[in-house]
Amino acid sequence: MKPDSLPSVGVPDRSGPAESSRCTPLAACREAAEPGPDDPLAVVVTGPAGAGRRELLAGLLGVAPGMLTVPVGSYLVVNYAKEPTRAAYVPGYRQSHSYGADLLAAGPALARPPRRVELSLPNPLLRRFALLDTPDTGTLGVAAARVLLDVVGRAGALLFVISADQAFTAAELSLLAEAARSQVEVVFAVTPGIAGRATAADGPTTDDTGASGPAGPLTPPAAGHPLDSVRVAVAAHRAALLSAVPDLAAARWHLAGQADHPALLRGLVDWSVDEGLRRASARPPEPPGAHGRVTVAPELDPAGLAERLDRQARTCAQRIRQHLALELASIHLRVVQEIVFGVGCAGLPQLLDQEMEALSLLATARCDEAVRGIVDDAAAWVFGAPLAEGVRARIIRAVRWGLVEQPADRELDKVLLVTSTAGVAELAGGGALDALATFPGAVRVEALPPVGVALSGGCWQQWRLPGNDDPNGARSWAQRALREVELELTREVSRRFEAVRHSLDGVLADAVDHGILLA
Repeated sequence: MKPDSLPSVGVPDRSGPAESSRCTPLAACREAAEPGPDDPLAVVVTGPAGAGRRELLAGLLGVAPGMLTVPVGSYLVVNYAKEPTRAAYVPGYRQSHSYGADLLAAGPALARPPRRVELSLPNPLLRRFALLDTPDTGTLGVAAARVLLDVVGRAGALLFVISADQAFTAAELSLLAEAARSQVEVVFAVTPGIAGRATAADGPTTDDTGASGPAGPLTPPAAGHPLDSVRVAVAAHRAALLSAVPDLAAARWHLAGQADHPALLRGLVDWSVDEGLRRASARPPEPPGAHGRVTVAPELDPAGLAERLDRQARTCAQRIRQHLALELASIHLRVVQEIVFGVGCAGLPQLLDQEMEALSLLATARCDEAVRGIVDDAAAWVFGAPLAEGVRARIIRAVRWGLVEQPADRELDKVLLVTSTAGVAELAGGGALDALATFPGAVRVEALPPVGVALSGGCWQQWRLPGNDDPNGARSWAQRALREVELELTREVSRRFEAVRHSLDGVLADAVDHGILLA
């Protein structure tokens, strides 16, 4: 299909030239990921531009706001270390880029923005949980919102910062509704805004009882309080939120003046204690079946094992390829809309990189789910009963070791990079995949490594040149690039399931030969 002959079916009506996918309701977004027991605790801080989010974070951490500056579109991950450091993780590189000893200095000259910047500080608060600062909510498209929901789901808490003179947008309400459905902790901090900042220094804005509980908003102030208008704005914000997202009725609200930081910190620390205990008790240290003999089912006919695995692997691979092809078609429509009506050619690299990150999360989740299904079905057939959690973990661990023995030209631990020529290049190595993660989680226990797709630095250089503002050329380039990504992902999914089939066949064949699971 030519880039100028895109079908109009499914293209949403737009009320303005810049509304497109950034203001589309997030009903199509995936639910936030569930946090694992070993995932690090973190509070994700987000909100609109101009709400003083960076100043609030700097006040909570006791640092200068300039230390929290990152390139547009990048996440900032603040965690604990004995010595302060700052490093940027850029797709296309196997190692991070250090900012140097001076944390207030400008970052290194990079070909493209990093996916994340990690700032390590010797702050005791960061021993309890990490802090993540996100891009402004007004810049989030459909894909970036999906990435944010995934991060929030694994982190466990969302701190939404908004000023008293701002209002929730439809996209922000949709994002908060998705977060509410994922059962994460949602906390709101309201900054004074432009009008209230001039009076914020006149006195404390709240006391120890200033944060609301499930019953209602902040305690009403005494008459003549300098921030009466801010507290009225808090009540208005809460009413507007609950009319759209009633599931957040129990969310806590805080004023965010300098004197209010201790109350906000106490609330976050209390959450981290409860959440840490909940995660620790969610899974026993030794799941059932982690040790002991697992015998093969009597009278098992091993002749059909290989055929059974081959059929399941082919079916799952075909289903995932079809799903990814449909997702890439939707991405194509959104990208073309943004080129014409939204971010234009200069914003194409950032937009497409966000789409590739969300696509990577989707492909990884679908592959993990399918592999678990194949393992459960085949192993239950061999052992004659559904698998206990510990037995499944033993089999998946053995399958993962079998994947390590794959030939070098079929290595699965790699990144797919979209190049400036609309092609796809490969970069192998675990460090390359780590540079793609917005929020690194616990060590993976799945059989397959994650799928990783990103844009190379050359794409930024190409489409941000002043004279390279050709919408038709950008649409044609995006169409060719997405087609190459689809072809490469199709081959990659087939390789992955063929490798899983071969490795699982070996593990179960050994069990059949010896009568017990050897893993």
